[in-house]
Amino acid sequence: MNKNISIIGCGWLGTPTAKKLLELGYKVKGSTTQLNKVATLKELGIAPYQISLHENEINGDIASFLRNSDIALINVPPKLRGPNKENYVAKMQLLYQELINAQCKWVLFVSSTSVYGDAEGIITEDTPTQPITESGKQLVQAEALFKKGPWKTTVIRFGGLIGPNRHPVNHLSGKSNLTNGDELVNLIHLDDCIHMITTILLHEYAEITFNGVYPNHPTKREYYTQEAVRKGLKPPGFSQKIKNFPQKKILCRNFLNKNHFLQTTLKST
Repeated sequence: MNKNISIIGCGWLGTPTAKKLLELGYKVKGSTTQLNKVATLKELGIAPYQISLHENEINGDIASFLRNSDIALINVPPKLRGPNKENYVAKMQLLYQELINAQCKWVLFVSSTSVYGDAEGIITEDTPTQPITESGKQLVQAEALFKKGPWKTTVIRFGGLIGPNRHPVNHLSGKSNLTNGDELVNLIHLDDCIHMITTILLHEYAEITFNGVYPNHPTKREYYTQEAVRKGLKPPGFSQKIKNFPQKKILCRNFLNKNHFLQTTLKST
């Protein structure tokens, strides 16, 4: 398989992933919906394309973007809030047909652990999906869509994302009477997301689903209080601890079982 890859969605995760793949010798095409980001991608060595996926059409030269790329990394999260929300599955169906036209050989689809919904206890890649949010439901449908394609498929379900300019404690700081303090955190740092994607590509781990969650699961009460202190923020306030609170711990089993490790602590530096 050649090292030509098209990354659909060069944003907070897609752009640094593209930079790492360039270092590893890949030829990378990257898409963005914003014209002002085209020049930035080009400066990084990424072949830039302005492409927007909609439920009724794809704007931009999607055919050229996918041409000669054996691998497609789809990193387009559902956006189902606000006045401009669209049918995510319909958008993915249009992309699916373009991937067929381009004779793509391998699709890596970035999904989310939200597909597990309110499942309790130990969660692995074998745990049945039972999404409760609309985005989770549409991600499950999109996963199934790409798995039925005439290519190899890898699904990566990332937990909550943290990293530069992105941390939940920034929004929780100062809030009071939060009721989810006894839930466990299921997070992953941006650097480990990139590590997982590049490792999967280099080892050609296809036809596998991976959870992407760091194997440390303190309670939200413990973790966000400590993170607020580290960042010099006012800690959030949580309601009284609940006895025998059901806890969900998502394991990154399939990745760790291949003797790979996640490397970036959840603690802010």
